[in-house]
Amino acid sequence: MKYSAYIMIFLVCAAFLIMPVSAGVKYTSGAPDMDVKISGTNEFEPGSDVALTVIVSNTGEVGTKIIQSDVVTRDDIPSTARLVSIDLLENGAPVEVKTDAQMLGSIESGTAVPVTFSVTIDKTAEPGTYDLIANLKYKYLYYAEQYGTDAMSYTYKTVDQQLPLKIKIKENMQLEISNVKTDSMNVGVEGYIKMDVTNAGAETGYDTVLRLKKTEGSAIVPTDASAFVGEFAPGETAHVTFKASVSNEGEAKTYPVTVYATYKDKNGKEKISDLETVGVGVGGKVKFEITSEAGSLRPGQKGELVITYKNIGDTTAYNAQARISAVKPFSSNDDTAYLGNIAPGESATGVYEISVSADATEKDYGIDTEIRYRDTLDNSQISDSMKAKVTVQYTGSLGDIFTSPIALTVIVFAILIVGYLVYQRKIKNND
Repeated sequence: MKYSAYIMIFLVCAAFLIMPVSAGVKYTSGAPDMDVKISGTNEFEPGSDVALTVIVSNTGEVGTKIIQSDVVTRDDIPSTARLVSIDLLENGAPVEVKTDAQMLGSIESGTAVPVTFSVTIDKTAEPGTYDLIANLKYKYLYYAEQYGTDAMSYTYKTVDQQLPLKIKIKENMQLEISNVKTDSMNVGVEGYIKMDVTNAGAETGYDTVLRLKKTEGSAIVPTDASAFVGEFAPGETAHVTFKASVSNEGEAKTYPVTVYATYKDKNGKEKISDLETVGVGVGGKVKFEITSEAGSLRPGQKGELVITYKNIGDTTAYNAQARISAVKPFSSNDDTAYLGNIAPGESATGVYEISVSADATEKDYGIDTEIRYRDTLDNSQISDSMKAKVTVQYTGSLGDIFTSPIALTVIVFAILIVGYLVYQRKIKNND
């Protein structure tokens, strides 16, 4: 039994002696190898807003790999770039980078990370190739020192690296708008928009057509929205006129419109210029008010209703013609009146022949009236409806006495009473 115990202890010790020792790993050299490139096209047009995606890649490799029993395995490897940040620098290119530096974290060897920057190309940028700078900052494991069998000390190296990114700015037509003027652009009517359009770009347009486009939320609606220019070289200016209307819901203020050009380049390819938004002033609508006193008529009477209209709007009404809508107790066989041209601030008078029914109630009435007219472009327009006041009442004249049923009844009774009294007096005199 005693010998069995010794044998067991011997076997256990032998097992420990012949067990393989756990080995550690270390690298003698290596570092990240960083690169950048643009994802997708690198060609852009002047005046464009670009979401520029940059691919940041790491192709670094480690050096010699050593596996030893007395080595503690490192928690990091030299080829991994850590705490990576990237900043996109304009480097004198005609662009504006609107995104600040961005953190990417760790990028291991053999991997890549995309990052997007918001970039605006200057509208006056000259065509050509430009270098942006991708400024990379990161650190990596430079040296690891082992202390004893269970302690490690890491030394990291910081890298500040600048890498070029090439972009190409293409030729394109760029528009500049000046001297915007209007003619008869008022709420509810049609008018003209005049402007000077200059090709401020670097490309000549062929078969060029300048176009006017409605801007979202604007009350201006283009109706004749194109002007043919033909060959339109850089630096040339075209004087163009567009026709547009203003919705009835509009107000007297400035509204935006969009101007652009369609054209062909020197190779016959159809292209579109940049979009330019300009403000166009709009005047108030043609508006009228009634300035005359209320008319007065008697029940059963046929007479004249005189209404004076004043143009309190901002534009002239041409060939104006007013009409009334006669409803019970009124009637008319002459419900229209020609007013002619009425400029802002001017007045015109319409005279109508109107009849009042004999059973009309004595009170104030409102008769609907409106004005149909022509605008500057000879389009037919109708004003808002107005109310002309008319008072129906007995005026107390001799005519009223003979037309009033009550008055006639009183007169008849009075005549009968007077006749009766005269008759009674004659009888007494005869007696």
